[in-house]
Amino acid sequence: MKKEGRKNQTDIMEFILLGFGELPDLQYFLFLLFLVVYIVTVTGNILILVLVVVDRHLHTPMYFFLGNLSCLETCYSSTILPRLLASLLTGERTISVHGCIAQFYFFGFMAATECCLLAVMSYDRYLAIHKPLHYTALMNRRICLQLAAASWMNGFLTTTIITCLMSRLHFCGPNEIDHFLCDFTPVIKLSCSDTSLIKLATIIFSSIDTLPPFLLTLASYVCIISTILRIPSTSGRRKAFSTCSSHLTVVTIFYGTVIIVYMLPKTDTLRDLNKVISIFYTVLTPMANPLIYSLRNKEVKEALRKVISKCVMFPETEKE
Repeated sequence: MKKEGRKNQTDIMEFILLGFGELPDLQYFLFLLFLVVYIVTVTGNILILVLVVVDRHLHTPMYFFLGNLSCLETCYSSTILPRLLASLLTGERTISVHGCIAQFYFFGFMAATECCLLAVMSYDRYLAIHKPLHYTALMNRRICLQLAAASWMNGFLTTTIITCLMSRLHFCGPNEIDHFLCDFTPVIKLSCSDTSLIKLATIIFSSIDTLPPFLLTLASYVCIISTILRIPSTSGRRKAFSTCSSHLTVVTIFYGTVIIVYMLPKTDTLRDLNKVISIFYTVLTPMANPLIYSLRNKEVKEALRKVISKCVMFPETEKE
């Protein structure tokens, strides 16, 4: 009966991302705000990536993973913000079904990879503080490459499977998505196909992508804090905590907002609240990462100072 009913329905070819359409008077203000956020995000993350590559003092496991995170955050924000900016500027809110699925793919790919990368970075800080004498052997170049590659591959494989299942769904209307991006739940709600398989697969893979990395991150920082508290000198505790405080701040912002968005009930009352909180982990976290790491990290600031001094000195040398 369901198949017979579907024969009389026409698949829709595009969705309407409602975004912030309920705030028409703030469209240009939001455009300027998100434009500034996007410029700061891309500039900051690319700058950190360049510093990690060119400064040999930053050729350590910690900054290798930070470079991966900066590359990921640049791609992450570029998956969401350009489309949102175009919508705010032109008022055009339609997106093709294939375009929506593609946006979900890259968004999910980057989010899953970030969960793994944050866990790897927390494990790296655990080894550096808890086992400093064995740190170099435990986090050698080969291990770092394998951990980074595994993080990216995990995000790629799980999101590819989910996206392949999503691409087989049919959408017959309605076609309005009350969000500023093509997230999983609002898209699936619009499908007129049987979504039991993709929902089951999503529960399994999202649990694999988020729960073990979160528990590893949590366990790492419990061990880190307990180790720091056992350091006898105040200056020693301060120095040890400063090496992981930036990463702990990023982890708290990312997981805190993700948990709030996906654990809150999906009611009409909380829908707008979820949309606002989603801005934190999709838009603000990628911008906060370079700011937090650059403002709270002496080595990054020193590397930036060296690069700026070289850029200032070279023009003077040419004039002479």
